[in-house]
Amino acid sequence: MGGSMGFLGKGLPPAQMMNMVMGSLYKQFTQKAINNFDDFHVAVLDIFNNFNSALPGRHFDFPTPDEIKACFTRWKEAKDDEEKKKLFIEFMTKTVKPSKLDDVTMITGIVSPPAAMAAKRAGENVPQLKLIKLIPDVIFVPTVTILAIVSAKLSRRMYLK
Repeated sequence: MGGSMGFLGKGLPPAQMMNMVMGSLYKQFTQKAINNFDDFHVAVLDIFNNFNSALPGRHFDFPTPDEIKACFTRWKEAKDDEEKKKLFIEFMTKTVKPSKLDDVTMITGIVSPPAAMAAKRAGENVPQLKLIKLIPDVIFVPTVTILAIVSAKLSRRMYLK
């Protein structure tokens, strides 16, 4: 297998591949009518949304509105399409960053299912919580896990601001 892979070559060089991807992104970007900042902002967010929906597993963080506004002002001041394309490609290469899973989310996701099962088992013996027996484990555990992850993310965002 390794010997046969040598005949296939190494594919496109990274710079050529990047130019091809950025060129198609810019074409998709310019197909929309961009008259003001809101149109520009929606077009950029649409590209990031397409990134995140098309690529399984890996997601990318959206740029901040201030970054988009700064790019829009430079993009609007550009004289010709080639300069606009260069600014767009520079903006995309600078702001496209893979989102990172923080440790709090990871630990919460690992600890929540066993904790949910323990809480359910303990709650079944409490007379006021007898209704908890009616909820199947298949529904209870994922629901508690998702709620724990969402609350951990929200509390972390509120704490960091």
